[in-house]
Parts: sequence; C-alpha cells; structure tokens
Amino acid sequence: MPRLILSHALLPEGWAEEVLVVTDAAGRIEAVHPGATDPSAQREIGIGIPGLPNLHSHAFQRGMAGLSEHAGSAEDSFWTWREVMYRFLARLTPDDVEAIATLAYAEMLEAGFTRVGEFHYLHHDADGRHHADIAEMAVRIAAAASATGINLTLLPCFYAHGEVGGGAPDPGQRRFLSDRDSYAALVAGSRRAIAGLPGARLGIAPHSLRAATAGEIRDVMSLAAPDEPLHIHVSEQVKEVEACEAILGRPPIAALDEAVGLSPRWCLIHATHGTSDELRRVAASGAVVGLCPITESNLGDGIFPARGFTGQGGRFGVGTDSNILISAPEELRVLEYAQRLIERRRNVLAPRGASTARTLWEAALAGGTQALGAGPAGLVPGAWLDLVVLDPHHPALAARQGDRWLDALLFAAPHAPIRSVIVRGQAVVTDGVHPLRAQAEARVGRILARILGD
Repeated sequence: MPRLILSHALLPEGWAEEVLVVTDAAGRIEAVHPGATDPSAQREIGIGIPGLPNLHSHAFQRGMAGLSEHAGSAEDSFWTWREVMYRFLARLTPDDVEAIATLAYAEMLEAGFTRVGEFHYLHHDADGRHHADIAEMAVRIAAAASATGINLTLLPCFYAHGEVGGGAPDPGQRRFLSDRDSYAALVAGSRRAIAGLPGARLGIAPHSLRAATAGEIRDVMSLAAPDEPLHIHVSEQVKEVEACEAILGRPPIAALDEAVGLSPRWCLIHATHGTSDELRRVAASGAVVGLCPITESNLGDGIFPARGFTGQGGRFGVGTDSNILISAPEELRVLEYAQRLIERRRNVLAPRGASTARTLWEAALAGGTQALGAGPAGLVPGAWLDLVVLDPHHPALAARQGDRWLDALLFAAPHAPIRSVIVRGQAVVTDGVHPLRAQAEARVGRILARILGD
C-alpha cells in the first residue's frame, strides 16, 4: 500500500479530505498530502484515524476474563483477584500463552489498537524452573504479534520479591522470578525474539516496588539502550502505598523518583493513589502515566485524578491490562465517565469548546506512542502507517462530520464502527474482523476446556 487516498482523515492539524498518504516499502509514511488526486493510488472510502497504542497488557489474562466475578467469603479486592490469577496461570503452557495472546492481539486490532506494550512477567515453567530457552515465553509473545500483525513493544519484567523492601515471594509468583543475572539473560533472549519482527521495540520493566528494590531497579535500567522505554507498576493499591511509607519512609512515586529520577522514558502504570506533589513531579518530568480504566474499575483500584494531572501538562496513555474487555474507545469512555462521577459535571477532560473524544484520543495517542518508544505519532512523515478506518455508513456516525465522528465512536457506538485496520501499511482487519479470530477462538476454547474442566 505505497500510495493510499483516504476520503477523510484526522491529521495533527485537524480533519482533511482526499488525503494522499505515501509510504515506503516497510510501511513508514514518507509524505501526507491533503486535497490530493492520484488515479494510481489505492482509495479507502472511510474515516481514517490513527490507531491507538495499548501501553499495558498482560495477554495471558485474557483467558481468565470473568473467572473472578463471584463474591468470596471475605471482602474481594485486587489481592483476592490475584489469587485467582495465580491459580489460572499455574496451568498454562507456552503453547497456551501463544494461543491466548494471538486471540487477545486479534481482538485489540479489531478494537482500534495498533501497537501493544506487553508487560511480560510469565517467564518460567509451572514449577519455576527456566525453560531450555529462558526467553521461551517471550518467543511465544513475539510469535502471536507476528501472526496477527500488531506492532509489539516487548517489556520483559524483572520480578524478584513479594513485598516492599525485598520480602520473600509468594509461591504463586514462582513463574515470574529472576535474579539479576538470569534477568540479563532473559532480556538478551527477548531481544533475539523480536529481532526479525517489523516495528518491534524492547523496553525494561521492573515490576513494582513490591517486586524490586531501588538498587535492583537501577541495575536493570542499565540493560536498556538510551532510547528504550522503562515501565513500572506504581501506586496501584492503598496497601502498596502504606507499605512504602512504612518501610521506605515515603510513598511509591516519590520513592521511585528519588531512587532513579523520573524522565520522559518512564511509564508509570496506574499511579492511582499518587499524591498531588507526586503527580506534580511526574508531570514536570515528562513521564507518562499508563491508565487502564476498565481493569482499574473491575478490580476496584480507585480513580486516577486525571483532570488535575492533565491540567499541569501531565501525559497519559491507556492500556487494557487484564484484558477482561478489549476496546480502545471504551478505555477512554470509562476514563472520562469516572471523572464525571467525581466532578459531577460533563466533558471534564476537554478544554472549553473542544471535543472530549478528540482530546482523549489525541492525548492517548501521543502518550502511548512515547511510552512504547514507537517514534512519531499519527499520520505524519516518519511514523508507521497505523490506521483505523471507520465506516461512514454506520448508524452511530450518520449525519456527522469531523470531531462528531469521534464523539460518536467513544460515547454512542456500543459496537465500534471500525471497518478496517492497517498496520505498517498492511491491512490486518477487513470488514471489522481479523482473519485469525475464528481459529484463535476455537484454539483458546479447547485450552480453557482443559484448564477449567479439570
């Protein structure tokens, strides 16, 4: 698809018609020409918008979606959900992980995501022993990305402890654990796994201050190239905040900043319970906050104070995290609706006179692209041609133009009117369906019948 004309497209400067996009052989954009005519170009009748980055995914958790929605004998929380997750992953083989990731990535593409940041911590065999190739699970993640066509930023996770301050890990965490030397081998293997994958990037991900000490975080950061991203879970749970204050003498984001220094390379996943001072530091540093509104709602984590953060120039992106439900529009819708419930007013995250949907989409595009180390964002020269094409005939989009299309996509379309998706200049979704979806669903169905039927 070296030359493509879009009947309508969202460019950084706004909406344009008859947009000619010229790409190189790899799928990078060389030029964008609004108002163009070119009889030799392929023509796409539809509404073209940049695909969103999904900056935080645990792909294997798609297989356990819905398994923790039964009230327990004690009060349910993230911590009781985690026990369900440990029991589920104890049965997964490398083949299972690849199959579930393939289905999850196909669904992401259908739902408007064109790059995934796979925060990958399920490394080892069921008994905790290393596979013959320590990066076997990373190889399977890369295979799923290759099969589906989604861009991948692979984030191998360093996980050494169970509690803040270097506490002993839980038995359920044995498949995650690394020491500094084995993690270096894992990172090297992960680099090999993505070496032949077009558009792929690598980043370094100390799991959290529960799973890594400050010294270990500094050590593993040294394994990253200067332009590679750094990701960490932080301030997700009140219990985590209280433990950091008790053991480290400060809350998690402050402790991280003082230990390693925040910068635009960092993506802080959740940051739900950051203090106003901590979030001021994050905004000033240029780091990205990785919000996962559907998962955070499902787990009862709390609500991130997005209005105050973005008002200070804070950057954010969105991720699907537990993958209980995969939808780019719904992540942004839940984010905005949560703010409305706090503020008791409407259109909280948009400047006066602006479209809420466009504000959210463009902010998540910029923040997610930065967080995943993916280069320029949007339909601009140097970026990948990663494009979501909306069906202009869908009832939710009828009689609308410009920003109203995005408003309808986010707030008025229970079934996203996504007709096709293009990644690196290649069509990966046609007529709303990924070609691997049926096969992947059947394969995952057999896996779940084995795991859940025993």
